[in-house]
Amino acid sequence: MSLSACAIQQTVKPIEGLQTRDICVIENPTVRAGFLESYKNTMQSKGYIVRQMPKDTPLTGCPVISTYMANWKWDLAMYMSFAQIRVYRDGYQAGEANYDARNGGGNPAKFIDADKKITEMVNQLFPGGAPR
Repeated sequence: MSLSACAIQQTVKPIEGLQTRDICVIENPTVRAGFLESYKNTMQSKGYIVRQMPKDTPLTGCPVISTYMANWKWDLAMYMSFAQIRVYRDGYQAGEANYDARNGGGNPAKFIDADKKITEMVNQLFPGGAPR
């Protein structure tokens, strides 16, 4: 069995030079509501002011806007198998965080606490928190 067959990957391209505390988040109704709540709570704890936007909001609907996606799978228990957070500034992608356990196979590390993983992704995506 190859080690890569049980790989869990996380990549982050942090946001640089963000000069605003205001972040809009486009709601994704296909994702469990708990993901959005964790995302918003973590952002607020970092000093950001989060506005939830409807799912059809364009990426240019706010100066800084974010999208998210996540999937859960069943393997003895439900676990978050994939998560992605993207942040756009003036309609252009400025940062991204990805967590991918879809190839986690028998790796028990895939059974993470989703709230903790979302917090980790946000902390890496927005290092240092909101500007003062």
